[in-house]
Amino acid sequence: MWQNACASNLRKGYDAIVVGLGAMGSASLYHLAKQGLRCLGIEQFAPGHSFGSSHGDTRIIRLAYAEDPSYVPLLQRSFQLWSELEEVSNRKLLHVTGSIDVGEEDSFSFSGALRSAHEHRLEHTIMSGSEVNELFPGYSIPPHYKALYQPQGGFIESEAAIKTHVEAAMQSGAEVLVENGVRSWDVGADGRVRLDTDSHTVFAERVIFAGGAWMRKLVPQLQDCVPERQVVAWFAVEDEGAFRQERFPVFNLEACGGRWYGFPQFGSPGFKIGRYRHEGEVADADSLDRMIRESDIDLLWEGASRMFRGLSKTTLKASACMFTNTPDENFVMDIHPEHPQVAVCSACSGHGFKFSPVIGEIMASLAMKGVTDHDISIHRIAYRNQQNHSNCVWRH
Repeated sequence: MWQNACASNLRKGYDAIVVGLGAMGSASLYHLAKQGLRCLGIEQFAPGHSFGSSHGDTRIIRLAYAEDPSYVPLLQRSFQLWSELEEVSNRKLLHVTGSIDVGEEDSFSFSGALRSAHEHRLEHTIMSGSEVNELFPGYSIPPHYKALYQPQGGFIESEAAIKTHVEAAMQSGAEVLVENGVRSWDVGADGRVRLDTDSHTVFAERVIFAGGAWMRKLVPQLQDCVPERQVVAWFAVEDEGAFRQERFPVFNLEACGGRWYGFPQFGSPGFKIGRYRHEGEVADADSLDRMIRESDIDLLWEGASRMFRGLSKTTLKASACMFTNTPDENFVMDIHPEHPQVAVCSACSGHGFKFSPVIGEIMASLAMKGVTDHDISIHRIAYRNQQNHSNCVWRH
């Protein structure tokens, strides 16, 4: 499916190269190609692969963001760009189901979402746990819990979105080099960036590194971007009607000692659920344990069985992926402090996929102009280093 750039083109050099064609890299390549630039995307596997952080069919999208109100303008732009990508590709990627952020009244999930909703005047409804259970019969949350319902929330088809970004980039003239990892890179005396891959040496005026869980291997100064093993499972549904998209909003739920997220049935059968940061198990991107353990299923079933009804512990499938976390769980989007020709994007800390179109737009602008119109203050390297040494993401 993915035809590699021909050798003669690879020798000529590029305006920009993107290393890593996952969620952020594929979007970055698309936004570079839209500008008519001569650009190349390099991927060690193939777009939409199952070895990183973006497989598993679906990712949540929502507006009232518990993590920080500053994310909301980025999300508003991201919704616009998802719509644009759907129009360009004639492919549906975003499915609106509504979303709920649930927990005790003072919980991070509920109170943070409420703060963002108020600050940005977002449409929302506050419900009690009892009201959620009555309106959405798949739920069985404590009656006194609070929920913030957002009608715009839903999910993105994750692998399809990555492939669509790459395909759209190629239609705009981008080239790709797949099944080729980057082994080394440096900046020459002429200011161009040289990258040595498994089979080629290529050059570019600008480079975006978007390596996900491999980022600290590509840019060693980002040692504090740490991959963790993450597991999701699909449990069998006994009450099919309760888990249909029109009756089951996606959720972020703080309960049972953790933060849980999940989806209605979509595509393959089953109710998909995950626990944010799972067991906190640090992983190596090249040797992740992808075998599903009994303890993984037991942990996920604890949340599923206590907060939902109409389910069976029968596990239809399960999947291991990686979150790559920064100390403060914000993103990394910036220019390399030592090489202005290089932009770095990494460590979306398990909540970045929904932002990928706008992050692609930001990274393309940072790479080519050195600036962006978007407020990315909390995602800058210097901001972290100035605020708190424990949140530092750049190690010399």
